[in-house]
Order: sequence, then structure tokens, then C-alpha cells
Amino acid sequence: MTNNGNRSPRRRFLCTNDDGIHAPGLELLETVADRLGETRIVAPDREQSATSHSLTLHRPLRVTEVAPRRHVIDGTPTDCVLIAVNELLPWRPDFVLSGVNHGPNMGEDVLYSGTVAAAMEATILGIPSIAISWSGEDRDAVGGYAELLDQVLRGLIERSDFPSETFFNVNVPACPASDIEGIRVTSLGRRIYSDSLVRREDPAGREYFWIGGGVSSWSGGEESDFRAVEARYVSVTPLHLDLTNHRLIDEVASWAL
Repeated sequence: MTNNGNRSPRRRFLCTNDDGIHAPGLELLETVADRLGETRIVAPDREQSATSHSLTLHRPLRVTEVAPRRHVIDGTPTDCVLIAVNELLPWRPDFVLSGVNHGPNMGEDVLYSGTVAAAMEATILGIPSIAISWSGEDRDAVGGYAELLDQVLRGLIERSDFPSETFFNVNVPACPASDIEGIRVTSLGRRIYSDSLVRREDPAGREYFWIGGGVSSWSGGEESDFRAVEARYVSVTPLHLDLTNHRLIDEVASWAL
């Protein structure tokens, strides 16, 4: 599938994630990135899922070098990219790779995901970036996707015309790598959550709320990311920084505002 010896020293990668420095998905990403060029790891010191594009503004951030080429930061994935690019790395990376996330990031997930936010921050800084997520739940099983991920990343980074202000959101099905049917370029689906907010009382009688859990349902066309993953295809979705609904600009300008 790939030529493992084809390592290009001209490419330099920053790898990060939102699952923390010890996550198996980050280990997988580092393994694959090392085949493609020179790699540095700057990741959160703990779980930072669903932190979206948040920055830590109200306390100092601490950086620790835990091994050669590996740093941890007690902040968000966005903090990691910002500090790595501006202060830690000995060079400006050619690509930022974020993941491999434990769990999918499709549809509206991209608005909450720290994995996707790290790639977005790199794009804001003018660095091509890719967010990668795996749809399974068994964290230890993610290591079996090295050859597949190598193929996907090579197909994206080896282009000379990587689009500006755009990054790619990749989702890998949870089936065995040998059972994956191929790769599809997709759009974002829509996910609707039900019963994801729990209201309870603690033993002292004080009210609390717990966000998460519940059930979700998907909607979207045949080109949607979730349909590709359901059909055992790797989903590759190009995402753009510009959220403007350009089709409505002239119409809204005609309103009596």
C-alpha cells in the first residue's frame, strides 16, 4: 500500500490531539508522520475533548518536555498549536496533524471538537492541516490503521496545490482496516441529539446538570460524512474558515435593517 522507506526530510510535522499526550491515537499519528518526515509532538497533558476552539486566557500555561521532540501543555489543543508554532518548535511546520481522535468527528461535532479546532488554528496561522478521527470505541484497537492512515495522508500532503484557508477532516470507520472499502470525499452531515442533558440532585440535595450521553440520529445526503463511514469508507471532508452564507448577502442587504 505504501513505501515505508520513502521518508522526506523536507516535510516537517507538528502532531497534536485533544485526547492527551498518552493517547494511543496520538502514538499512531506519530508513527505514521515519522514515515513522512520530521515530527514534533505538542499535546495537552490530559483529556480535552469538546473544548472546541477555546484558548486559556485567565491563567498561565505550563510547558513540560517529557521526551526528546515531545512536549505537553496544561491547556487546550488550540493552546498547543499556538504555543508550538510561535515558541517551541525549531522550525515552522509544513503541516499540522491533529488526532487520531478516539471517536468520530462528523457533522456538528466539528464545532465542538478539540481535534478539529487544533487543525483550524493551524489553518488560521497559514499552515496546512488535517484532523483525523477514528469511529471506534476501543482505544487500543486504533493502532491497526497505520497503513491506511499512511495512504490517506500521503494522498493529501503530497499535493502541490493544498488549498488555502481550508483543512481536511478525516473520519475512519471502526471496522477492521482490511474491510474498509475505500475513500470518499464528503460533506458534513447533520446530527440531532436527544436526552443528552441530565438534571439531578447530589446527596446533599443540590441540583446539578450533566451534559452528554443520550442518543443521536443522523440526516444528510448520499455525500454526507456519516453515510460514507456507515458504508465502510474513509470520509474526507474539506472544511473552510469562511462561515459566511454568501448566498444570503444580497438578500439580507435588502432587508430594512
